[in-house]
Amino acid sequence: MGNFGKSNPFFKIENAFLSYRQAIIKQKYRLGYIFIVIMKKSLILKVSDYVEKNIGSFHQKRIQSLDNLELNKVLKRKNPYLFKAKFMMTAEQIIKSLVDAHLSSNEETIFGDWLEELAIFVNSEVYSGKKSGITGIDLEFDKENVRYIVSIKSGPNWGNSSQINKMASDFKTAAKTLRTSNSKLIITAINGCCYGKDNNPDKGDYYKYCGQRFWEFISGNENLYAELIEPLGHSAKTNNDIYLQSYAKMINKFTIQFGKDFCSENGEINWQKLIQFNSSK
Repeated sequence: MGNFGKSNPFFKIENAFLSYRQAIIKQKYRLGYIFIVIMKKSLILKVSDYVEKNIGSFHQKRIQSLDNLELNKVLKRKNPYLFKAKFMMTAEQIIKSLVDAHLSSNEETIFGDWLEELAIFVNSEVYSGKKSGITGIDLEFDKENVRYIVSIKSGPNWGNSSQINKMASDFKTAAKTLRTSNSKLIITAINGCCYGKDNNPDKGDYYKYCGQRFWEFISGNENLYAELIEPLGHSAKTNNDIYLQSYAKMINKFTIQFGKDFCSENGEINWQKLIQFNSSK
């Protein structure tokens, strides 16, 4: 019996082998973990570099939107009765209300387009994705033998029912187009939203991934959605100061123009003239 105990040399060899094997497995696990950490850090560094080089285009487009703004066009699109109902008494109050409403909507669009380009860049670095040439599709990439077609939106509440139906139709058309060259291609459609939440991602014909789910889906990094915040602040104050200078000039210029066109000599707003400009036949 003693020959088969722990003193048996074969037992010692087997035990040593098992210990060695466990050590190898642990080492592989550690190396795998280290590799993942390095890859994630590498990605965020690339993202930071991309943002630093490209965030200026967002701020430039903000300024361009100011420079291209025309007071008469904006006045015709707004409800003059609302200004009166809100007891706006000065030209500057009306101008700021007009300009701020326009810019808020415009900035959402400009930044949404910029985030879409960032998402495509991130995916290209991780999964070699590319901007799609198919109508209604922003991103295409392959992962685990599946071709993903992605329509990228800014936030979860991006469209009404007809717009959502149009997107679903675009997904079906895109799938047919892709299968003309490969009938066995497995295709999954994704509506990706750069921020927000949707805890029911399965929409039947497609999946909707928002916020953290979306950024993790295109990058493999569950924390990327939070890590994006820091690089987006690159030169933000400097760029915003330049923007505010243009904004102040625009407010002053439009206030003077509004005063000349829609204020009486005593400085009072001529509401009848404003209503006629906006709504008369």
